[in-house]
Amino acid sequence: MGKITVTSCEIEGLYVIEPKVFPDSRGYFMETYNQNDFNAAGLDMVFVQDNQSMSSKGVLRGLHFQKEHPQGKLVRVLNGRVFDVAVDLRAHSKTYGKWFGVELSEENKKQFYISEGFAHGFLVLSDTAVFAYKCTDFYHPGDEGGVIWNDPDIGIKWPVQEGMELNFSDKDTKWKRLKDTFHFE
Repeated sequence: MGKITVTSCEIEGLYVIEPKVFPDSRGYFMETYNQNDFNAAGLDMVFVQDNQSMSSKGVLRGLHFQKEHPQGKLVRVLNGRVFDVAVDLRAHSKTYGKWFGVELSEENKKQFYISEGFAHGFLVLSDTAVFAYKCTDFYHPGDEGGVIWNDPDIGIKWPVQEGMELNFSDKDTKWKRLKDTFHFE
């Protein structure tokens, strides 16, 4: 029943996934993950953990990764809107240090798959946003790494709205620039 449209991004290992939505007078139905559909599209990852967060407007989470236990992530927004970003940390990749961003919202129902070897973060654009993601490896405390959100060498164009006050966790203000941090071999 559920089919998906998978669009490869200009950076290998990143995919925008659009599920088929079945609306009716009561609302809608969609499959957010179907292993057969993903496998048919060439995406054969196995998920082991689901996470969910709620954040308010202006919250910027990231850019995060795990060093020894990298996670692939299938991310989506259940409520609200975010600008979601992945940065290539694969040392031998032709796109090392490049970023890709996509708006995810409850309206567009897009999902974003970020393969292992990327840093990930998002900025909340709506009053609040509920963010959900599936991971290919478990979270390992002490294995976390990060890159500062405004690294000029990466040059992410965050869509900060006029009057928007950015809100960070303490750790997210202390990450270093990409050139001073971890990369995947």
